[in-house]
Amino acid sequence: MSNIIYIKSWKSPVGELLLGSIDDKLCLCDWKYRKLRERVDTRLKEALDAEFVEADTIVTLNTISQLEEYFDGERKEFDIPLRLAGTPFQVSVWKKLLQINYGFTESYLGLSTNLGKPEAIRAVASANGSNAISILIPCHRVIGADGKLTGYAGGIDAKKTLLELEGVIKTIQTTLF
Repeated sequence: MSNIIYIKSWKSPVGELLLGSIDDKLCLCDWKYRKLRERVDTRLKEALDAEFVEADTIVTLNTISQLEEYFDGERKEFDIPLRLAGTPFQVSVWKKLLQINYGFTESYLGLSTNLGKPEAIRAVASANGSNAISILIPCHRVIGADGKLTGYAGGIDAKKTLLELEGVIKTIQTTLF
């Protein structure tokens, strides 16, 4: 018998999220209507040898509570236990993302340089885009080297709103791909 990822939808102020937990850890907090939804779900199911079952868990309910505090401006860090499911390289990128503090941003070049792989900008960007735990693993804090907003699974408007919430930007130009 396979494992179970307990999933729940939640409407955040910037879009609907799909939350999932397995073994008392959050493995999914992603945009429900993103372009790569099926690919991310398949990767999670295969990596964790699991199937989705809709149900609340303590982890998903705590995640919602902490996200509500974040959107209310009352929380700057999350303390939800995470279960990362990806390649070793993807996991290294996601762990590096966790080091970008609230209110700060990093460029893709900066992120790849911090990983010791300055030539791997595209691979870093791809791993960033494959992040299944949005907001908590702050991929929204990665911007273009020119300071412009670039692609985001939740959409550029959501990324802009998150960065405005964190006080990073007042107004910023956006670049759409």
